[in-house]
Amino acid sequence: MQNRPLLIVIACALMSTGMSCTRQRSSAPPVPVSPVDNGPVANESDVPPPKPLPAGVEDTGVFNVRLETTKGDIVIEVHPAWAPLGAARFRELVESGFYKDCAFFRVVPGFIVQWGMNADPVVHAKWADNNLVDDPVLQSNQKGYVTFANGGANSRSTQVFINYADNSRLEQNYPGFAPLGMVVEGLDNAFAINDEYLEQPDQGRIRSAGNDYLKSAFPNLDYINRASIEKTAPSP
Repeated sequence: MQNRPLLIVIACALMSTGMSCTRQRSSAPPVPVSPVDNGPVANESDVPPPKPLPAGVEDTGVFNVRLETTKGDIVIEVHPAWAPLGAARFRELVESGFYKDCAFFRVVPGFIVQWGMNADPVVHAKWADNNLVDDPVLQSNQKGYVTFANGGANSRSTQVFINYADNSRLEQNYPGFAPLGMVVEGLDNAFAINDEYLEQPDQGRIRSAGNDYLKSAFPNLDYINRASIEKTAPSP
C-alpha cells in the first residue's frame, strides 16, 4: 500500500499519448510521457456546461474553493449533488489545511494536473489510506472539471486533478472518476502550472519524505500556498 501510485496511475496518462493502458499497482516510477500541446490559452468559457442531473437529485449546497497557487488563484465550484462523498471529503481536506503547500506533482499537458500529497509525511499518513466508497458518476471528465484520483475501485483519498481536455474515457472505462466540481475562475492559471517534470516525481518518495524530496529533486514545481472555502452559494 505504501508505494501505490494513485491516479490515473500512468494508466490513463499513457492512453493520452497512444501508449498502452494499465491499472496495475507498482512501486516503480511512472514512465515520463511526451508533452502534448494544451492548445490556446484556456479560459472559463472553454468549460462545458454540466449534464442534467437525474430526476429527484437537486443541485444544492454548492460552494467554492479558492486555491491560492504560485501561478495565481484557481476557483473551483463544488457541487455536492454530483459526488456527495467526494465533495464532502474535498471540503474536509480544505478546511483542515491539508492542501497548504501541496505540490502540483503530476502535470501531463493535454491530460491533467494533479495534487494532493501533503507536505508533511506524518500528516499525509493520517489520510492516505482513509479511502472513500465510489460515488456514482453523474458528470463527465471534461475540460476544467475536477475529480478525485484513484488507484482502483473505492480508493479515493486525498489526490485530486483538473482535466485539461475531454477525458470522458475515464468514467467510460474505469470506476470511480466522478467529477465533484468545475473551475469557474483561473483556468488559465491551472494551464500555466509548470509541466517540465511531467510524471517524474515518485509518489512513494513523496509519501515518505514530503516536500523535502520534491523541493530538492524538482525545484521548479508549482504549489498551492493556501486553499480555503470562499463562499457557499445560495440554494436555487
